[in-house]
Amino acid sequence: MEVFYRLAPRDDDVDPLADLWVASWRAVLPEIDFAARRAWFLAYLEDLEAQGAKTICAFGAERLLGFILLDATRGVLEQIAIAPELFGAGVGALLLDEAKRLCPAGLSLEVNADNPRAVRFYEKAGFTVKEAGVNPASGRKIWRMRWVSG
Repeated sequence: MEVFYRLAPRDDDVDPLADLWVASWRAVLPEIDFAARRAWFLAYLEDLEAQGAKTICAFGAERLLGFILLDATRGVLEQIAIAPELFGAGVGALLLDEAKRLCPAGLSLEVNADNPRAVRFYEKAGFTVKEAGVNPASGRKIWRMRWVSG
């Protein structure tokens, strides 16, 4: 059976977005209590959207499957979250392709260096590591990555 996804802006209910964000991150870094960071995420989302960032969601059969938080003005992918049971199913690639379409001049992001699955995903999508850094909230090492069309 073929699966079809549709992309759309988020609706007014941010609870499913926050639930998905927590579940996605919990699956990747279970040692961190992302449920305790839920309020931070919601404030972060509100702040970035107030500055012009867009949240684009992937839906399938009326269910939220994943989303990106994209600051297209700066060409920065701020967040990507996918339902854990759909890791590797193409939802992330669909969302990343949309981010690239909206930022044809290039796209930057930060990824946890200890998340090899995500690093491989971005490298496969044409991103390259530009420099190392540290996440100020977690103290974890990150890679700053960049994709340029071409």
